[in-house]
Amino acid sequence: MDLYFLGTGAGLPSKRRNVTSIALRLHDERGTFWLIDCGEATQHKILSSPLSLSKLEHIFITHLHGDHIFGLPGLLGSRGFQAGEKPLVIYGPRGLEQFVETTIRLSETHLPYRLWVSVIDGGVIFDDEQMTVTCRQLNHGIPSYGYRFEEKPKRGKLRQTLLQEQGIPAGPIYGKLKEGHDVALDDGRVLRSADYLAPPTPGRVVTILGDTRPCDSAEELAEGADVLVHEATYAASEWERAQNHHHSTATDAARTAANAGVKQLVLTHVSARYDEEGEAKLLADAQAIFPATTLAHDHLIINVPRLPG
Repeated sequence: MDLYFLGTGAGLPSKRRNVTSIALRLHDERGTFWLIDCGEATQHKILSSPLSLSKLEHIFITHLHGDHIFGLPGLLGSRGFQAGEKPLVIYGPRGLEQFVETTIRLSETHLPYRLWVSVIDGGVIFDDEQMTVTCRQLNHGIPSYGYRFEEKPKRGKLRQTLLQEQGIPAGPIYGKLKEGHDVALDDGRVLRSADYLAPPTPGRVVTILGDTRPCDSAEELAEGADVLVHEATYAASEWERAQNHHHSTATDAARTAANAGVKQLVLTHVSARYDEEGEAKLLADAQAIFPATTLAHDHLIINVPRLPG
């Protein structure tokens, strides 16, 4: 599991940063990747990345401002040439379904795959045997959401040495115990799976927030996350401007990370007003509050390691 940053700028694309889009790569876990936001030219960024649209499984849209959705029509059309009939689900706020349907219809774009738009309104929006995705509304000028991607714990390894010490030979019994099933032996003994499995490995948590002022929902979504991705549109010296435009500063992001007890903070959605020196100041301001902070740039990869239980 890792994060691949396709676009890290705010509002307008620049020569150094494209507008917002992040891929959550789940190649080892699912053989796919999920896309969070799809600003203009996202598919062009994908062309210069290791990603392939044929592996795209889900899209999660945080809000309907153009720098987060204007890349959708082109990407959806191009995916049809690469992914065949593989279905695709897009999650996002109310109005997204109208935007997608209208652009596809008016452009007469033919999609050879099934496309669903799932309207979100908070709570659990996706759940299967591997992942749970929860969203909450944040504090922005229009409805904007954050997403918490939570991997389910991985069952512990089978303690084969213990079984061998008890005279139980390798075979189907091992497989049943590993799958979590208790096994009754011919001699009357019952082997409890829990007694022969190592502690489970905790699942990883990634929280990616849409545009927002500091708010309780952001901290709730980020609680204990391995990685928090938070906007840092403005420097601390422009706090009032950030408030007026419904955004956060780098120090706001750092305080959210500290309050939520996350392991790593990644700043993104950086205004084009900042040159390299200004960006260094953004990072320094955040690190003064939360040292484990990284400033994202286009094509940055952030690994999310699986920690032992």
